[in-house]
Order: sequence, then C-alpha cells, then structure tokens
Amino acid sequence: MTDASLPRRATYAPHRQLSGPACARPSARRLVIGIALVALLTFLGGQAVLVIIGLTSADGLGPTLSRIARADTPFGLLAMLFSMGILGLATFGAARLVQKRGPLSLIGPPGPALRQFGRVFLATSTLSAIGLGLLALSGETVAPGLPLATWAMLLPISALAILVQTGSEEIFFRGYLQSQLAARFRSPLVWIVLPSVIFALGHYAAMYGSNAWLIALWAGIFGLVAADLTARSGTLGPAMALHFVNNATVLLFVSMQGQMSGLALYQYPFSPREAEMVASALPLDFLSLLLGWGAARLALRV
Repeated sequence: MTDASLPRRATYAPHRQLSGPACARPSARRLVIGIALVALLTFLGGQAVLVIIGLTSADGLGPTLSRIARADTPFGLLAMLFSMGILGLATFGAARLVQKRGPLSLIGPPGPALRQFGRVFLATSTLSAIGLGLLALSGETVAPGLPLATWAMLLPISALAILVQTGSEEIFFRGYLQSQLAARFRSPLVWIVLPSVIFALGHYAAMYGSNAWLIALWAGIFGLVAADLTARSGTLGPAMALHFVNNATVLLFVSMQGQMSGLALYQYPFSPREAEMVASALPLDFLSLLLGWGAARLALRV
C-alpha cells in the first residue's frame, strides 16, 4: 500500500458497512452464480406478471403489453416502474441463497440510511426545483401533459413507483454487485467502475438514435456518482435519494414527448427520437448530474 492510497481508503472506509458482510463469501464464482440467479428470478417474475396481466386485462395481453412498453399513459408507465420491483426482490433472494446475506446488508444500517436519504433528497430536490424554476423563467416552450388534478391525484402512487424502480436498481448495482466486488477486489477501479459500466450498457436505448451512446455515457457517469456516494456514506440512502430525485424530475414534471411521458405534468416539444433536440439538452443534463453530486456531498459533509 502506498501513502498516496491512504486518503482514498480513508474516504471510502464507511463502505465496509456494505462490503464487510460480503467478505464471508467473496468468491467471484459465487458472484457470477448470484448474478445469474438474479437474472433468472427476474425473468421468472416477469413471466408471472405477464400471466397475471393476460388473465386480468380486458384488452388482452398484446395491447396491454404495448401500452406498458410505450409508457405514454399513467397505467403504462406505472406498470413499467412497479415491474422493476422484481429486480429488487430477485436481488434479495439471490443474496440470501448464494451469499447468505440479508436485505439490510445490501442497504446499510436503516437509521443512517434514512437520515442520509433525507439529507440528499432535500439538497437535490432543492437543486431540481431551482432548475425547474429557471426553465419556467427562460420561456422554454413546453406542452401540457396530465391535467393538474389528475397529476396531483396520482402523485403519491407515482412517487412510490419511482422509488420502487430506482431503489431496485440501486439494490442490485450498488448494494449487491458493488459490495460483492469490493469484498473480492481491493481497488475501487474494479468495484466502482465495473458496475457503472454494466449500468451504462443497461441504459443503452436504440430509440435515442445517434444519441444512444451519449445517453449510456450519462448513465455510466451517474453510476460512478452513485457508487462514490455509496462508498463515502456506507449506505444506499444517498444514491437512492439522488436516483429518485433525478427520475422524478424527468418523469413527473417535464418529460420528452412519447415514450415514458405518461405521468408528466409538462412535456418538451420533442421526442427521444429527435436526435438534434436531445443532443442540445444533454450538456445541461451532464451539468445537473455533477451539481447533484456536489450538493449530495455537501449535505453529507463527505
């Protein structure tokens, strides 16, 4: 160990709260088995949901699945978001079966996790509110989305759905994958970067056309930021809060038209397929992410 490595190790010392329980069964073979089991359980859970939809939907399975895939109606987007809960449950199951880890070992001590979530939520939601205020003052053209009364009525369940979606992703990528890699490999270049690369690839979407890889790059940087906050804090609270506020902003307040616009109060006058318009918005998205990281660190004092 070099002297230069000591500050980084001290900075990330809280991460032992998550990686410590993983040290009991740290082998790469077990991790591969665990990931495969997560994939299998997620697939089987998804198939079970499809069966339920097929049995209960008056419109039939095909049209209902199309609505969920488009996610341009409240039902479609809510169904898509809640279905991500299968990933979180699958991760809990795989961690229990393969590494003998309980759910809290993937999240961290509940008291600190909740307090850190609250601090980062307050900091990043304030930043998001400022951004939305500046958008309103800028005169940027936006189209109405859901009627205000409908949007407000759906807000509690919409927020819960986003919490399920973002929380499930954090439990798998930062709670499980990152901590298990940290138990096996000492270098943060492995246990921070590798999950972030996988997170980025998982967010590659062909609907963004020529911007698809830039969107994936943004997701990768988000993964690095979330991983860093998790390592500095020792719980998933900060990463969950940052992820929740980010997704709530773009899904509930101002979204692009078309896919995944079903819960938005307002919509930009372009869709994800309009490459030039999306590209023009990306620099601000990257800046907002870095500002959110800074705000979270200030709130946590780390």
